[in-house]
Amino acid sequence: MSQRNIGFISTRFAGTDGVSLESSKWAQVLWDHRHVSYWYAGKLDRDEGTSMMVPEAYFGHPDVEAITRQGFGALKRSRALTEQVYQLASHLKDTLYEFVKNYEIDILCIQNALCIPMHIPLGVAITHFIAETEFPVIAHHHDFYWERDRFKVNAVSDFLEMAFPPRLPTIEHVTINSAAQVDLAHRKGVSSILVPNVLDFETPAPGIDEFNYDFRERIGLSADDILVLQPTRVVPRKGIEHAIALLGQLKDPRMKLIVTHASGDEGHEYQHALIELAEHHGVDMRFVDHLVGDERYEYQDGSKTYSLWDTYPHADLVTYPSLYEGFGNALLEAFYFRKPVLVNRYSIYQTDIEPKGFKVLSMNGYLTRNLHEHVRHVIDDAEYRSEMVNHNYELATRFFSYSVLRRKLRAIIYNLTGQDELRPTSEAGSSPIAPTA
Repeated sequence: MSQRNIGFISTRFAGTDGVSLESSKWAQVLWDHRHVSYWYAGKLDRDEGTSMMVPEAYFGHPDVEAITRQGFGALKRSRALTEQVYQLASHLKDTLYEFVKNYEIDILCIQNALCIPMHIPLGVAITHFIAETEFPVIAHHHDFYWERDRFKVNAVSDFLEMAFPPRLPTIEHVTINSAAQVDLAHRKGVSSILVPNVLDFETPAPGIDEFNYDFRERIGLSADDILVLQPTRVVPRKGIEHAIALLGQLKDPRMKLIVTHASGDEGHEYQHALIELAEHHGVDMRFVDHLVGDERYEYQDGSKTYSLWDTYPHADLVTYPSLYEGFGNALLEAFYFRKPVLVNRYSIYQTDIEPKGFKVLSMNGYLTRNLHEHVRHVIDDAEYRSEMVNHNYELATRFFSYSVLRRKLRAIIYNLTGQDELRPTSEAGSSPIAPTA
């Protein structure tokens, strides 16, 4: 079994976004089988010795943001915009050649940069590089542009057709859900391998420890309070109003709705609306994004920043009433930490997760009396709750664990190299790119 150098490419590998998290998991599995991962992006939190940061590769770079603003929301573009795209793409292509040469890359793994047009020049650069070199590539697609309304009106349809994603013979395409797999085949005539998002279910979830033991106290909860965790950003598609309505109808003063993330760059109007709604329903809702970050950290004055995974062990119930999700990492995390979870049956849940037989608190876009009673039953009956969460953990281990990812990557790399290179080994060391909690 020969070692391969895998080059991960995206606009950003930093923080706890889905692309950064899933790429870390892929790197961990590849490292377990002696493949070494290297990183190329415009924003990075990976080891400097295995990374190449190119500021212009970040979708938040001023030049890239200017191209994106002009490219979407209109049907005609200027000659100058076309030249800007190709000029920046040419520069980025040079850096790709440099990256592959410096780290002696054998296989490229493109993470979302060839499907969602947050960075058109980078997509063009990668496409041209592959066409010129016939380089073996895994294109891991998390989101497609046709799934987002803001990309539907555009003046860059030729670039979208060419590079998002490209149809080139040396690319193995990977999709994260069955709907995306069907759409890719229909729209581009491209087949793909379905690789769901995963967690390391073979390793027990972390629990309450000497660092996070005081999380409930820090957010002002008493021992008798019921912590209802909403572990998402505050954006409309997360459907947080349903969680508020649920607690409002249950009328249990012990229940506190804890929202872990901020609104981000999508504005604060939705958050303000949620605050008004919570006040109307008499729901105690608390935003704790000022205490929850990408990683845990303790400061000299004794204050702390907790990681998202520090919050789960304290949760009594997880709410996930999303209207739409590409997959649903927070749902897997609820299964991983053995917590009961409320799920709004978004489409990908119905097609890719629910048929496996998971036991959740289920809603279909609205709350019912039966759901209220079911929530009370789960909260009050410890034996019933334990049976539910243990069942979910066992199912998730079968369908969404690292062993599933290992099998899928083994097939993909075999397709690219003609060699079976992901056989388990007991000699693997610890990875320098551990999955981010």
